[in-house]
Amino acid sequence: MEGHKISFRVYYEDTDSGGVVYYANYLKFAERARTEMLRKVGINQSEEDILFVVNKVDMELKKPARLDDLLEIESIIEKISSASLDINQYIYKDSIMISELKIKIACVSKEFKPVRIPNKIKNKLNLV
Repeated sequence: MEGHKISFRVYYEDTDSGGVVYYANYLKFAERARTEMLRKVGINQSEEDILFVVNKVDMELKKPARLDDLLEIESIIEKISSASLDINQYIYKDSIMISELKIKIACVSKEFKPVRIPNKIKNKLNLV
């Protein structure tokens, strides 16, 4: 699949005392990128009858990002199953991959019970 790209600037609040991005903030950047990817194809999570929740994360940090860096996050849906998504995300600085994330997203009801991804949402996800 083609994927979605978005850029974010590293702010002071994203860094530790040494000016390096704190590792947990890569997860925040990835979450924001996934949310914008969904918005781009017309999926507004607050208006749906289902929720997408992170079920599993595998993250490898290859190089550090620092204060004021401009990062590009690429999100690629690798697999759409009946009730989950596998999404690979790559974070780049100056066209060099600095982090790779493999995310498993589960589809759940508002009561947090596993449910199938509705066809209308699957169809939109295929546009990514």
